[in-house]
Amino acid sequence: MTTDAIISTHHLNLWYYDTHALQSISMKVPKNQVTALIGPSGCGKSTLLRCFNRLNDLIDCVKISGEILLASTNIHARGTDVVQLRKRVGMVFQKPNPFPKSVYENIAYGPRVHGIKDQSELDKIVEQSLRDAALWDEVRDRLDESALGLSGGQQQRLCIARTLAVEPEVILMDEPCSALDPIATAKIENLIDTLKRDYTVIIVTHNMQQAARVSDNAGFMYLGRLIEFGQTTQIFENPHEDLTENYITGRFG
Repeated sequence: MTTDAIISTHHLNLWYYDTHALQSISMKVPKNQVTALIGPSGCGKSTLLRCFNRLNDLIDCVKISGEILLASTNIHARGTDVVQLRKRVGMVFQKPNPFPKSVYENIAYGPRVHGIKDQSELDKIVEQSLRDAALWDEVRDRLDESALGLSGGQQQRLCIARTLAVEPEVILMDEPCSALDPIATAKIENLIDTLKRDYTVIIVTHNMQQAARVSDNAGFMYLGRLIEFGQTTQIFENPHEDLTENYITGRFG
């Protein structure tokens, strides 16, 4: 596996009150690849994902120790601009969450927040983001209509386009297909494969087949620990740990 890591963790621990939710997690996420986090419900996958752009900061009872590096910068260093961090590390949630605005305004919102006011530049960003999210041809004549009128699959691709509009380096996806039908899921999976040319994607999924299809690397988590991390083919075909093999073969989980 390439050692060109864009995100790395060193002995990362997280507690919710007295619950030790993440236990000494050390891993390296390769750049311009898709990394899947797999494991049973409640094992810490989404909690780990939210560490990468400090979304857990929004929960009062959380305590974190250890280190998370984005490129070579500690994201918990004093003076870190969390708004800029979340621009560099975007998030797509389990349930599509478009703003109750037009399709156009959903995409233009982020660039405007970051200081882009020129209308022609915004027009270009909106079109390019929708093209990159494989949505432009479906909505080009509906830019002024409410995003809430789109189908669930279109809404999720709109949320991906909204993330792309601020030019992130990493895209976090927390079970992005769990609320979608098989056709919409296939479109998102194809999109993920395209996105890794320009972005690093980290996806949490319960769907083992999806992890095998879309990811280059996989991490298996169990009870807050990262049991095994490696190339997806190795994890699925020749896991080093019995726990990993038992989960992949359906003996528990």
